[in-house]
Amino acid sequence: MSDGTFYITTPIYYPNGEPHLGHAYTTICADAVARFHRLAGDRTWLLTGTDQHGQKMDNTAKELGVEPATLADEMTAKFKGYFAEIGISNDDFIHTRQPRHVEAVTKMVEQLQANGDVYSGSYSGWYDEGEEAFVTETDAKANDYKSEVSGRPLVKYEEPTYFFKLGKYVPKLVEHIEANPGFIQPDSRRNKILQDLKDLDKIGDLSITRSSLKWGTPMPGDAGHVLYVWVDALPNYYTALDSDDKREAFWPADVHLIGKEILWFHTVYWPCILMSLGLPLPKQVYAHGWWTSEGRKMSKSLGNFVGLSELREVTERFGLDAVRYYMLRAAPFGSDLDWQRDELTRAYTELANVVGNGLNRVLKMTGKYRDGVVPSRDGATPQDEELLQASNALGDEVAEAWTELRLQDAVTLPVELARKMNAYIDQTEPFKLAKDESQSARLDAVLATATAALYQTLVALLPVLPSKAAAGLEQLGVETADRTFDDLRQSAPTAGHQLGAGSPLFPRLD
Repeated sequence: MSDGTFYITTPIYYPNGEPHLGHAYTTICADAVARFHRLAGDRTWLLTGTDQHGQKMDNTAKELGVEPATLADEMTAKFKGYFAEIGISNDDFIHTRQPRHVEAVTKMVEQLQANGDVYSGSYSGWYDEGEEAFVTETDAKANDYKSEVSGRPLVKYEEPTYFFKLGKYVPKLVEHIEANPGFIQPDSRRNKILQDLKDLDKIGDLSITRSSLKWGTPMPGDAGHVLYVWVDALPNYYTALDSDDKREAFWPADVHLIGKEILWFHTVYWPCILMSLGLPLPKQVYAHGWWTSEGRKMSKSLGNFVGLSELREVTERFGLDAVRYYMLRAAPFGSDLDWQRDELTRAYTELANVVGNGLNRVLKMTGKYRDGVVPSRDGATPQDEELLQASNALGDEVAEAWTELRLQDAVTLPVELARKMNAYIDQTEPFKLAKDESQSARLDAVLATATAALYQTLVALLPVLPSKAAAGLEQLGVETADRTFDDLRQSAPTAGHQLGAGSPLFPRLD
């Protein structure tokens, strides 16, 4: 657990097109983690936003025949609107043209200059415009002078530039990574970065300006250059903390949550810049995997690209919470994932049959046999105690999973408890117990134990199913507003508690 505060960020996304599955996934994952930490009682800050500058934005604007500012404003509004639409609980939204960012990043670059870590020169080499990344001759040749990510041809640039003395800080960065195993996660990505960093011949100083591009934040002291998009963008995580109180509370960030394609920028460029500035490094950079679609790389030409329209379609059909559940359960966090409509249907059905049906069974049986009042557990047996122990242990297990960013475990563990609860009902057969007056105490214990298990399931699901889990708890007669995770898990309904009315949490799909 943290020390009472928690700061998590998504990347700031390029708004050169509408939001798509990749944007939704990263942001939903970050939102779920932030929701857990708020429930844990931490003062939590979730930051997202857009990166409005750079060659990619300029190129797209030219293709569309509009000004870059027009494209940036229009698409940023779509990102903000979509994130609100899907209930993202971000505490701030930043973009690189906001005055607070421009002023702060300008001061940061001025400090790099004052530290003697910036010098003028010229750059000649390859550039991946889609990824806004410089590419070495060795790597360019190895990939047939095409982007490793998109497959598009690299562009050859030769122009005056300013350099940041990246190489000066690489040895210190390697020491930090080796001394802090959790700094880069998962381990496979950490190992790859370490391997690349030890090939020092591949790591020159970093070109931090462009003189041929006019769309960007001006270089301090030389308006003929604009800052390289990553030097402009990465500081957003710090510039968004625009008061002494925020910086004191939240820096260094607990987690930069990113896609694996931008790991190098976040674990090499950003830490070295922070070292020059004398600022603490983020505690962790966690890089998740890429989505494919129905087993193939996503492509608009293949017709399997999961864009905004499909995201809205599946949200309309399955509900937002079920889509969140599907995304987080699709693969161990950090691994690549495959978007499959059949699996989305299966995830919804699992929630309906296991959690929704479990809630319905508890409410119906308690309503029918005990007028909706939770009975006593005085007649409990070892069988009941086994389920109760699993129920009471769930909170700690789930908290550990969220804290360690084992997101698949965090969302499936509660459902597994609900599955056990349903099996327990099948085994104890309350319907038969209700027919035998001598089994009244046994029936009481079964109903109370099943209620406790279902309750703990719903509490544990609050970060991933914020609407449905809260609605389920309301049906159990429990309010969740302004209550912490520990408070809720320790306040399971006891004997005499009045349950509420039931209604299907996950209605049958048409």
